[in-house]
Amino acid sequence: MTTTVPFGLAEQTEIAAYTDFMTGAASPLREALGISSLHVGSALALAIRKDPSRFFNKAGGFGAGEPITGEVVAQVCDFYRQQGVSQGALMVAPPLQPPHWAAIADELNLTPGNRLVKLGCDIESTLSAADGVAALDPGLRVGPVEPHHAQEWATVMMTTFGFTTPGMIDMAASCVGRPNWRQYAVWEDERIIAVGSVFFNGLCADVFGGATLPEGRSRGAQSALLTARARAALAAGCRWLVAETGAEAPHNTSLHNMLRAGLEPLYERLTWLWRE
Repeated sequence: MTTTVPFGLAEQTEIAAYTDFMTGAASPLREALGISSLHVGSALALAIRKDPSRFFNKAGGFGAGEPITGEVVAQVCDFYRQQGVSQGALMVAPPLQPPHWAAIADELNLTPGNRLVKLGCDIESTLSAADGVAALDPGLRVGPVEPHHAQEWATVMMTTFGFTTPGMIDMAASCVGRPNWRQYAVWEDERIIAVGSVFFNGLCADVFGGATLPEGRSRGAQSALLTARARAALAAGCRWLVAETGAEAPHNTSLHNMLRAGLEPLYERLTWLWRE
């Protein structure tokens, strides 16, 4: 394996992307959606009270530069309780878990959730910068998203993932043009059929929110978007690119797109669920 991205930095970059994506929205929108966040130790926790999917109720960055303690995990659980949400997902990388993690999880009634694959690469030495664009079907083009594309871009992303709560599309659209972000899309004629973002966190970048409409799938769109985002991260001075997607069960197209783009598996990460 050629990847040398520090695991703590990889975890912090992921949760920092989610944090900025949600909390960077304008104050009236944050209030309408019930968006809150907590920073405790190296960890960040997020909650959207008005989102029934509970997907964005995430906490991560545990163990990045300091040991994971039961006190820190308990504060995160208390945060979700105080926010009045029914579930929060704690993302703890296996290489960073303390020997007594099982005891912490048992004491706080955390239960296993889904399993994700964390991937990463050294951008300059590992990623092939041309293959993704070369694989794009004729008639499709990939390029950066400008502010006048923001609403369409956000609509494709959020509706593809099933996030239809009022205000969620506006929250996503507000991310376009924000510092430390670049958004990309694939167009067929004048219509966006696939989207993706990249978030810059110093030397590390996170590919975020890749989504393709049904009619755009299996046409090279996400491979082209991965290449575009890797190039953007390299131009921004990042050394490493990280991503996360579901584990094979039995076949995950997103995972295979990332592997073809040059990202390498770092570890499988079990999500731990706090429930009220």
